[in-house]
Order: sequence, then C-alpha cells, then structure tokens
Amino acid sequence: MEMFYYLVFGAMSVVVAILEFSKNNKDRINTSSAFNAFKNNYLVVYSLMMAGDWLQGPYVYFLYSQYGFSKGDIGRLFIAGFGSSMLFGTVVGSLADKTGRKRACITYCITYILSCITKHSPQYKVLMVGRILGGIATSLLFSAFESWLVAEHNKRGYEQQWLSLTFSKAIFLGNGLIAIVAGLFANMLADNLGFGPVAPFDAAACFLAIGMTIILSTWSENFGDPSESKDLLTQFRGAAVAIASDEKIALLGAIQSLFEGSMYTFVFLWTPALSPNDEDIPHGFIFATFMLASMLGSSIASRLMAKQHLKVEGYMQIVFAISACTFLLPVVTGFLVPPSGEKGGSISFAGCIQLFGFCTFESCVGIFWPSIMKMRSQYIPEEARSTIMNFFRIPLNIFVCIVLYNVNAFPITVMFGMCSIFLLMASVLQRRLMVVAELHNKSKPEDWTSLKERDTEAEPLNI
Repeated sequence: MEMFYYLVFGAMSVVVAILEFSKNNKDRINTSSAFNAFKNNYLVVYSLMMAGDWLQGPYVYFLYSQYGFSKGDIGRLFIAGFGSSMLFGTVVGSLADKTGRKRACITYCITYILSCITKHSPQYKVLMVGRILGGIATSLLFSAFESWLVAEHNKRGYEQQWLSLTFSKAIFLGNGLIAIVAGLFANMLADNLGFGPVAPFDAAACFLAIGMTIILSTWSENFGDPSESKDLLTQFRGAAVAIASDEKIALLGAIQSLFEGSMYTFVFLWTPALSPNDEDIPHGFIFATFMLASMLGSSIASRLMAKQHLKVEGYMQIVFAISACTFLLPVVTGFLVPPSGEKGGSISFAGCIQLFGFCTFESCVGIFWPSIMKMRSQYIPEEARSTIMNFFRIPLNIFVCIVLYNVNAFPITVMFGMCSIFLLMASVLQRRLMVVAELHNKSKPEDWTSLKERDTEAEPLNI
C-alpha cells in the first residue's frame, strides 16, 4: 500500500486525537451522574445496532456476485432495499409512535437478524425478501432509536443541551469508531480467517441479539401519540398537516433529503471517481479513512454544540457550502488535469486531490448527523416524531432509487455537479430555516396567548 494513504490516515488520526484530548472545561458540558448512566446505556445499545449495520456493508455486493448474479440483478436488489424503506418506512414509523418506540427498536433487531439469515441462501427470491426486510430495518434504525432517546431524555427531565452531547457521542462512536472496527472485523472474518462473505452477516446478527437483550432488560417504553382512537391514516394525515403547516419542519425535511440524497449518491460514486482507469486503490483502507474523517467531524460538532452562543442553524450553512465545494473537485480536476489513458497503476494526482476533498465531505457528514438530530429534537413535534422523520426519507429513497437505476446514464462529473447544486440548495434552505426560527422565537412571547387559543380551537398537533 502506498505511503500516501498511510499519511492521510495518520494525519487525520493525530487531528482527531488532539481534538479529543485537548478539550477544556469550555468545550465540555457539565452533567449529572444519572444522566451519564443513561447516556452510556444508550451509547452501548446504539453502537451495537450500528455494528450490526456496518458489518454488512463491505460484503453485500461481493456476496451477491459470489452467488453468480449480474450487476443488473444486484442493482435491483439494492433498489428493493431503498424502495422497501420508502414504502414501509412511514408505516413502521407511525406504529412506533403509536405502539411504542422500545417495541420498534426490538422490531428493528428481529427484522435485521432475519435479513442476515437470508444471506445464507443463494436463491434470488430469498435474497430479495432479505433486502425488503433490510429496508424496513433501516427505516427503524434512523427513526425509532432517536425518537426513543428524545422522549426518554425529556421524560426524565434532563437539560436540553445535554441531548446534543449524546448525539455527538453517538455519531463519534456509531458512525466513526464502530464503522472502522466493523470493517476491519468483517475483513478478518471473511478473508483472514477464511469463513467467507456470509460470516460478517452472522456476526452482525449476534451483535443485534446482544443489543436487543440490553433493550429488553434496561429500557422503558415511551410513546408518541397515546390516543388509542387514532388509526394509522389519521396519524399520516396529522404528520402531513404538521409538515405543511409549519415551515420549519418542511425546511428541515427538505434539507435532510438534499444532504442525505447527495451522501448516498457519493457512496456509489467515490470508487469510480478515484479509479476511473481501474487504478489499484485500497477500498477498505479508504473506507476506514472516510469513517475516521466522520469521527473528526463529530468531534468538531461536539465542540460547536457545547457553545451556547453558537446556533446549529448558523454553522450548518457553512457546512453545506463546504460540502458543495468538495463535490465540485471531480468536475474541476476533470477539466484541469489531463486524463490518463493507461489502465491500472496507482492513484492519479487528480485522485489524490479528490481524496482530500472526499475526506472533507465525510467530516461534514460527521458534523451533519448530530446537528440534524439536534434540530429535529427542537422542531419536530413529539406526538408524531417517528412518522414525520420517515416522511422525510420518502423523497430521499426516491432520489437514490432513480440514481441507482440511471447510474450509467450520465458522466460521473454530471452526477457530482448535480449533488453539488443540491448541497448549495441545502445551504440556502438552512439560511431560511434560521430566519424563520428567529422570527418565531421573537413573536412567541408576544402572541403566546392568541396562539394557544387558536391551537385549542383548531386542535392540531402541538408543534
């Protein structure tokens, strides 16, 4: 492996270590021992859940190819997963609000374990069922756990600022450290120990089972809308009304869809971008470097959110703008750096530049996750939190399915340029969200009585 990759990984590791060990009292949030126990319990569970998810990532495509399926067949399996998340996500989110978030988290574990079991079968229909189950599980992972955390945090009366600490630590561990360890562990099981590409899925099922045991024994139940009279259709309508009637929620959903859509598109584009002529690049090591960059971002986010005078809505405008610039690098290098016609070899100079840019984008991803969680906790009503969060994922999944279906129809520079435009739009919408939120906060003390009377007459959701 070239020294270049070690230098990038080593330099980033040093920066992360310096940020973590140089925190002073101004960068830390003083909390209680009861909250720390609650936070650590959640972080253990969340890390196990993310380990179950990350272990599967490196070998999904390879496993399907080992079973003899073509790229088109594999693409349809991936589309089935995103389509399942889109179709069933809102339903399971509403059920989580109505029947309990703890039950939804347990359902996630069971559903994903069943999805892992299907990987032992080379039958296409069985694998398709597994992808559908995986799509349902993904919807629960990115809604039920966060909804449970926010509701339980508020129910126990902890300070609102402490929630940002849990968010940043969850991303630092679950989307950073755990992702790196899971990738290396999966590689050891499948290749070094010779257990084959199914072994990481079996390991994932074990981690999910351990996490489910902890949830069953230590978590209490909480609900969104406790009313037994509201059916799913009424919940859908209530969530849609909340999004349509509150500009802040609508803006937040648009921002999330634009950023995450670009992020998931990047997952499919970074490999051909760095190796357009089949250059020999260490995919696993680069993936670990990206996850380390995400850890760097989450470490930065924890410092930013610890400053009470600094608003999330403010600095996220800059984060989205930087993300847009990083996705312009493949377009710029495509014009400025002459392409090489030679096949194979090591990473090109243009590839080195793009790798730095992609690491910067992953750092922005690390900032994005805890920050968007913080904003969702502020703006999304508790009564339909999981339902609304999965509503946000509908345009995201539609976008990703379209990209997957047409990934070979457009040049890679066009795809990156399109994502860059989306990220610039997210920055503009983030600016609008900050303005609307400030206007709302200024008018709230004056008009509280009239707003309360109007809300009582109309009987909408408490937003």
